[in-house]
Amino acid sequence: RIEGGLDAEGRMVLQGEMRGPKGEEQLHEIAWTPIWPVPARRHTCCFSVVACSVRWRCRPSPVPQRLEFPPNENDFPVTGPKTAPAGKNPMSTSESRFNLYHYAAPQAFYPVAGKLAPVFAVIALVLTTVGLWISFFKAPTDAVQGEVYRIIFIHVPAAWMSMFVFLVMAFWSAIGLAMNTRLSALMAQALAPTGAMFCFVALWTGALWGRPTWGAYWVWDARLTSQLLLLFLYLGYMALVAAIDDPRRRDKAGAILCLVGAVNVPIIYFSVKWWNTLHQGASVSLTKAPSMATIMLSGMLVMAFAAWAYTIAVALYRVRVLILERERHADWVRGELARLGEAN
Repeated sequence: RIEGGLDAEGRMVLQGEMRGPKGEEQLHEIAWTPIWPVPARRHTCCFSVVACSVRWRCRPSPVPQRLEFPPNENDFPVTGPKTAPAGKNPMSTSESRFNLYHYAAPQAFYPVAGKLAPVFAVIALVLTTVGLWISFFKAPTDAVQGEVYRIIFIHVPAAWMSMFVFLVMAFWSAIGLAMNTRLSALMAQALAPTGAMFCFVALWTGALWGRPTWGAYWVWDARLTSQLLLLFLYLGYMALVAAIDDPRRRDKAGAILCLVGAVNVPIIYFSVKWWNTLHQGASVSLTKAPSMATIMLSGMLVMAFAAWAYTIAVALYRVRVLILERERHADWVRGELARLGEAN
């Protein structure tokens, strides 16, 4: 019987029970660190080979033993398994080598998210304060629209983030499908509510801005309709992942919806160029000078960076909760919940 999972160092640890020559049960533990990310289905195959070789070579002993297997041509000598020195990672070619795949394990990413989330929350608070001060106290009154134009400092960053967050969700979904990592799906699920919130804010502030400028709160404009479709994609994604109980099916279904729905993002952006719409064109572009005053542009960009920092902070807080829920049967989660209970 073979069981496995990732330890705190991001290595796959397998535990197997076997019977010795006299029928006694022996416990063997195998730790193996892959040098590149391997899909879970391939993990099962590779580890089955490792487990079989260990079962054939290990001698029965009254105490559990831990064997280290770095994957290279010298891993499995004929005389027996190769044991790594205690306290050293056999995969490292140098003491200072940074292993990014180490943080693909939820157990390894959980404390990192806990440290980064407060930092981005403070950055978001500072940038929001500065951005609102520029927007409502330093920026001058618009010569055509008057004071009503100031809603742009909320509307435009919210619209930008609603599209950007969905693209980030599609990115994590693609990583999850390609490498079969649980953390990728959890990151996409953590971003979805924030993206839906920004999409709703963009539609709501746009309606308030459209009433005095267009004479109507809503028109079936190409930009507005495609933005409304993006909100439905957010809501549909959250409803889909909440309706499926099996984690693997839930992650795969949500990833496919994200990748298909990402096609709508360039439609939103180019809709004012492809069709004759009431919505104005982009005020900020990478190919031409901005069509607004510098102080106005500064306030809008500061608010956009504030929304970006807020999204990261909230997503990190939310993914920690999702990790605890997803890994609730792991020993480290029980220990963490016990620690949090004692702290409260």
